[in-house]
Amino acid sequence: MPGTVSVPLDPPPRARLRSAARLAVCAAVPWFLCLWWGTSTVPVPAALPAVLILREDVYDAPRRGWDRLVGVVVGVALTTFVLHWLPPPTGSSVTSVSWAASVSFLAVLACGCAGMYLMYRGGAPNQQVLITALVIYATAVPGYALARLAESAVGIAAVVLLGPLLWPPDPYRSAAAGLDTYRGGLDGLLGTVAARLGAGGPPTARGTPEDAQLWLRPRNGLAACERAARRTRLTRLYLRTPARPPDGLEERLRLAARTALTLQYFTQELRERARTDGPAPPPAPSPGPDAALRDLAPLVRATARTVDAALRGEDSAAVAADLDRARGLDLAHRTAHPTRHDAVLRSGLHLTHEAVADHLAARG
Repeated sequence: MPGTVSVPLDPPPRARLRSAARLAVCAAVPWFLCLWWGTSTVPVPAALPAVLILREDVYDAPRRGWDRLVGVVVGVALTTFVLHWLPPPTGSSVTSVSWAASVSFLAVLACGCAGMYLMYRGGAPNQQVLITALVIYATAVPGYALARLAESAVGIAAVVLLGPLLWPPDPYRSAAAGLDTYRGGLDGLLGTVAARLGAGGPPTARGTPEDAQLWLRPRNGLAACERAARRTRLTRLYLRTPARPPDGLEERLRLAARTALTLQYFTQELRERARTDGPAPPPAPSPGPDAALRDLAPLVRATARTVDAALRGEDSAAVAADLDRARGLDLAHRTAHPTRHDAVLRSGLHLTHEAVADHLAARG
């Protein structure tokens, strides 16, 4: 699903605790392995990959781990080559040593920057090249470069192999749960809007952070499916997770993403029409402007019922019947209220009907 942008929502406390525990385990295991191996007495580089690699998408750890390992190897090679020809200076004069050290430092810095940007991938340079080069330059101890390479490899292997196994998230399940949350929230929102329109009151209240999160959920569900599609074959095998989403989930998420845009536009137009951003206006003596809003209530209910049935994955014939009913009400409202302002008000609902029709056409 190229083009989807994930806008992360705040994870619940249990998810944060699982992430913290996963990171702690993936940092502690390589530390003790390197102590047992005897690479060094303080194998900090073995614990760093857990901090630098693990993210919300643990299934992307193999790709990030490989990039980091390649960066470590290149950084070690560059620094070893530079220090072979420009070794760290020694002498009695502090000034001469400092100037000579600056020459070797600038050489390491230039080679590290060049290697970092030559290994440009995924829209960003490989910063691990320069980080490794500078750390090795600062720790001019014989054998440290190979020790750091070994410890980094152990840490990356632990993250890649253990990370997805510790409380593995199910992207498809989270996407389906987000879709259900969006469907329930949308049904409640449109139900409230229709009730207010029918009663002649303000159609919508001021936007809340909960409303903003509601419109983001479909895009986050699509991003979760995209992350699942990037999983390696090995990850799918030893986790025994499905390689593809359940039937219809991806199509319903795409429909939800389209309706989030169109219905968000519709609710915003309602706010502009009623001017609810300021104090409530006094009731108009003439029913003309309010009639268009009151007559919109059945159309909003019919649209909400149509979208809800489509997002639940109901039978195409039932969804098509609800869509025909909503389009009939749209045509009736257009006939009764043909002004330009009323057409703008209905446009969000009309685009929603078109999204549902395209969804039905894709389902055949």
